[in-house]
Amino acid sequence: MNIGLLLQVVALAMLLVPTAMLTVPWVMAAQALSGIAKDLNKMSAKSAIKLLVPETAQGTLYKWVALLTGSKNALKGLGFFLGGVLLMTLGFTAAVGSMAAVLALVWISSMLLLSKDLGKAKNKPKFREIFSKSRAINVLSAARLCLFAARDVWFVVALPVFLSRTLGWDHWQTGGFLALWVMAYGLVQACAPVVTGRVGGRVPDGRTAMRWAVPLVLLPALMALGLLQGLPPGPTLFVGLLLFGVLFAINSSIHSYLILSYAGADGVSLDVGFYYMANAMGRLLGTVLSGWIFQLAGLEACLLISTLLLLAAAATARWLPEGSTL
Repeated sequence: MNIGLLLQVVALAMLLVPTAMLTVPWVMAAQALSGIAKDLNKMSAKSAIKLLVPETAQGTLYKWVALLTGSKNALKGLGFFLGGVLLMTLGFTAAVGSMAAVLALVWISSMLLLSKDLGKAKNKPKFREIFSKSRAINVLSAARLCLFAARDVWFVVALPVFLSRTLGWDHWQTGGFLALWVMAYGLVQACAPVVTGRVGGRVPDGRTAMRWAVPLVLLPALMALGLLQGLPPGPTLFVGLLLFGVLFAINSSIHSYLILSYAGADGVSLDVGFYYMANAMGRLLGTVLSGWIFQLAGLEACLLISTLLLLAAAATARWLPEGSTL
């Protein structure tokens, strides 16, 4: 986690160079470094929960994972607005510099205050052991890849461009709407344990993951059908996005709990890291397909591809282990 915080400071510092040096390759390199830093922090934070919560308290683990995951995404949405405020009030260089300074303070505090032995594996893993040997983790990682590819194939590129070109939204409307969506999505994630319930003293298992994935499959298909039938695109997408956000947030929280439930206590970050590698691959696949398919066939085709990927995620989840009790 400390390495991730330091990398994030370095990534921001890369943007403080003179304007003439802010070429596309340089900015892309800074963004890539920032992405690595984010995943290192996310992986470390979630791995720590596994070690801090007793093995027998699976309900508590589910609650804290959902709260951490949801608050992270809600703060991400809030960060869009705060970033805009910083840009308007301080300008680009001062805004980036202030963020780097605050993160540097967080990094120093983490180095001084957090236990360095938290999550340290007893044995140093070899490179070949980075890839999980657990069937449950491999299946869950495949389902996660399909799940996030299904979201990003229409949400990342196709949707913002469609809102701008077809509905005539400006950058403020599009960015503000998507930022609010991310914040609401995070709030639903945090409430996932309440929404899914724990009837009979049970927490999510493989059957839960499959059961919540099935209704999610229908939403992009219904949105695509509505657009193809000539329904008003604004209301169709607005209602579809709200429902999709709720169901997707619950699916994501269930997955986030299951990975910690399946991960071994010793070297938990290896299993969680492998899972988030699959998550990143899914997002990359979805982003590339989003731009390509949107140019070829429009938003409706992106939604249909999303439906197929969600079907794959639901089918894959069928192979996850069943049965997990408090």
